[in-house]
Parts: sequence; structure tokens; C-alpha cells
Amino acid sequence: MAFREINSKMVQATVAPGQRLFSQRGAMLAYQGDVSFTPNVRGGQGGVASMIGRRVANEDTPLMTVEGSGTVLFGHGGHHVQVIGLSGDTLYVEADRLLAFEGTLEQSTVFLGAQGGVMGMVRGQVSGQGLFTTTLRGHGSVAVMAHGGVFEIPITPQRPVRVDPQAYVAHYGDVRNKLSTALGWRDMVGRGSGEAFQLELSGSGTVFVQASEEKL
Repeated sequence: MAFREINSKMVQATVAPGQRLFSQRGAMLAYQGDVSFTPNVRGGQGGVASMIGRRVANEDTPLMTVEGSGTVLFGHGGHHVQVIGLSGDTLYVEADRLLAFEGTLEQSTVFLGAQGGVMGMVRGQVSGQGLFTTTLRGHGSVAVMAHGGVFEIPITPQRPVRVDPQAYVAHYGDVRNKLSTALGWRDMVGRGSGEAFQLELSGSGTVFVQASEEKL
């Protein structure tokens, strides 16, 4: 695993020749060795899709390519950092919460509420959180950010999980997701909390939830 947790708000990454990491811009705190940081406009290996209301097609993604030989300390804004290891799985990460990941992982961007249809997209846009996720697939490690710590909740066929979209961090497994609202359309406008909006995750897997609804 390329990342090692130093404390709750900082991780150390090992950079080796012939390998690369990707990190959010501004995430580098310090480094040792012969390490280079290059702006990356493709967003890893998978490119970038259009993002309604938050990013547009072909806009530069806030990622840096990290290469060379040495060690790097990553952190951002004093947020809690959680390292997640993947062994062939696909991890869905709320796009703004991605801190850094190994270049061995294949990246793409998807709409989290796609399985919820057009209304799911409208509701996601109103809630303003959890609208798009970055998917990372393969073998490697990922560092994600959150407010106040991260709690893992298992998802089972018998027990789906409903999460406030603003508290959602990431999930993996054989999971279906659906954005829904407990209110009517007229009551929904202007409300973004979990009391109005819910992200339902069903199937088998794990969801990572942050301890605060505060946006990054």
C-alpha cells in the first residue's frame, strides 16, 4: 500500500521510479527525495465527464501527477483522512473528497444518482452534494477526506442503508444507489439535509459516512 496514515489528518505516500500517484491540487504538505508534481488535466487514467452545476466538460480537474523517488505528506484543510485499500474492487468517492490515489487504479466520473433517473438528477442538483462521484477500479490504495472522522456501515441485502448525501463519502461493493426525497417538490426546494434528501444504498458492500454534514 502506497499510503500510510501518520495521524488522523495526514498520510505519507511512497513514490517509486516507474510508478505514479495522483493527488488533489494543494494537498502536498511536504516531501523528501527527487519528486515532481505536474498538473494533470485528464483526471487520472479515465478522463473527465461533464458535471452539471459543478464542473463542465473539458474543464481542468484539480489533480496533480506525482512521480519520482521519495516520500510525500498529503493532507488538506485539516480534514480527517482515511486510507482505503482496493483489491480489484470499484470504489465510488464523492468527487470533492478524493485526496490522493495510486496510478494503478483506473479512474472515471459518474453521476451518483444515475440509477434514480431524471428526478434523481434534479434532486441531487438541488441538494448540491453527492451529485457526481469518482470511480476508482483495480488494485491499489486511496486516501479520502471527511469532516470529523469516517464510520463504515455494512450494506446487506436484508439491510439497505440510507445516507444524507452531505454525509456520504464513498462506497464499494455490489451496490445499487438511488437518490430520493421524503418531501414533495414544492417543499424540497432550498432544503439539502438528510431530512429532505436520502441516498439509498442496497445490495452487498460498505458505505463510508463522515461525522458531519459540512461540505468540503
